[in-house]
Amino acid sequence: MAIFRAGKRVGPFDIRLGFPRDRSLDRVDQDPRLRQRGNDENTIGRFRSMMAKSEGYARTTRFAVKISVPTSLADIVSPQLKPNSRPTSSDPNAASMHQLATEMGKQVNIHCDSVSMPGVDLQTQKIQYGSAPEYDLVQARAFTGQINASFYADKYLRERQFFEMWQKMCVDRITHKANYYDSYIGKMQIYQLGSFDGEGDRDVPTYGIEAIEVYPATLSAVEYNYGSSNQIVKINVGFNYKQWYNLTTDHIAGMSFGASQQTIHDVKGADRGLFGRLPIELQRAGREVFNSAKRQVPIGKLFKGKIFPPFT
Repeated sequence: MAIFRAGKRVGPFDIRLGFPRDRSLDRVDQDPRLRQRGNDENTIGRFRSMMAKSEGYARTTRFAVKISVPTSLADIVSPQLKPNSRPTSSDPNAASMHQLATEMGKQVNIHCDSVSMPGVDLQTQKIQYGSAPEYDLVQARAFTGQINASFYADKYLRERQFFEMWQKMCVDRITHKANYYDSYIGKMQIYQLGSFDGEGDRDVPTYGIEAIEVYPATLSAVEYNYGSSNQIVKINVGFNYKQWYNLTTDHIAGMSFGASQQTIHDVKGADRGLFGRLPIELQRAGREVFNSAKRQVPIGKLFKGKIFPPFT
């Protein structure tokens, strides 16, 4: 509220004069406090700065799985077969597996409820020379354990049928004869997902591995009981594999994700505009407020299309 306020109307003009009580809000854009950066010299400041640069942390609920059936199926059953034609192979399991792979591939990948990303162990040997202290010398690299995954099942248990047919390609259930190794191995890709600036809320791969020579070694039993009427049936599968590759740092022929050499992800591009002068902790909040104002304030309507903001 002003200390003194008066006005006079002269023709079409309305002239007003007043003396405000407080001038602290004048020239706010020149306030030196706005040019001060946040204190990142303490532990909390450095922690928040590193978290802001990395765009947050990886979430265990943001992942994707892609399972590829044995590649030999392309030779056994041609994908170009017409609906009325018959497969050239005499193996009914191969034909059934190809049909399930075509119809159920996306559903199995989407219905993956949980998966364990495999690790790697370095095998060492004790070495000692004379009376010197012994040390461990790396001899080899080992990929131990299985890739355990669980899948939501529909009312027909098609996910279970998918892996049952895959196991039938490993060993015949009537003759009990094992098939050739190359005819039943596939591969599996596991991705960590995240969102980048400019990508909206879409999940994009930020890390990924590819396990080769994969096949379902164990198919767990399904437990039924009347006490769990609201629970969904899950199919638990244990996959054996030979080894896995990092899709970012390891070279894999024909891959469409990652690079063939060590790279550093450009997680946050340099903002050279107005918000680039703000502390990292305030840049995203400032952009969100700015974009919200662009959407909500009808600049063009207010000025009848004669003045538009200097941005797109």
